[in-house]
Amino acid sequence: GGPDGIKKALDDICAQASKAIKDGYSILVLSDRDVNTEMAPIPSLLATSAVHHHLVREGTRGKVGIVVESGDCREVHHFALLIGYGAGAVNPYMAFETLTDLCAQQILPGENAEKTAHKNYIKAVGKGLLKIFSKMGISTLQSYQGAQIFEAVGLNKELIDRYFTGTPSRIGGIGADVVAQEALLR
Repeated sequence: GGPDGIKKALDDICAQASKAIKDGYSILVLSDRDVNTEMAPIPSLLATSAVHHHLVREGTRGKVGIVVESGDCREVHHFALLIGYGAGAVNPYMAFETLTDLCAQQILPGENAEKTAHKNYIKAVGKGLLKIFSKMGISTLQSYQGAQIFEAVGLNKELIDRYFTGTPSRIGGIGADVVAQEALLR
């Protein structure tokens, strides 16, 4: 745990990504599915951006696609951030499991309720992303992917420089220590 633990975990993920590329893989899947009481998840945006920037620095980023399988991605803004920091695809498995559970409890009733709920969620996220892209003057997902057209608020310089390289920030804030502590609390 702690800041050294999260930094080591991110270094390990980056090393695994580099090894996967050397082994000939063309798609990397970053997943937090196996979290438990002993292993807290690294926030998906932090892991995605860390791997993306690591591979950019190595000169191998163009060799792989990054798929993020995340329990912490629920809202359109979460998808926008993940894509903006390098994800090519996102599987918000917890959102889908929540919708499935709501259907099983008849909170979302109807014929084919689960299929309809999942389809509507995907459609809503897609429309939300298009709205964000258009506000930025961007017309395709490919133009938005990895563009990191955001400003960081509330992260310290060390965290930004190492994991969100090149992201502007006029306000400092938390570092890896607080991120690790919050991950453990969750």
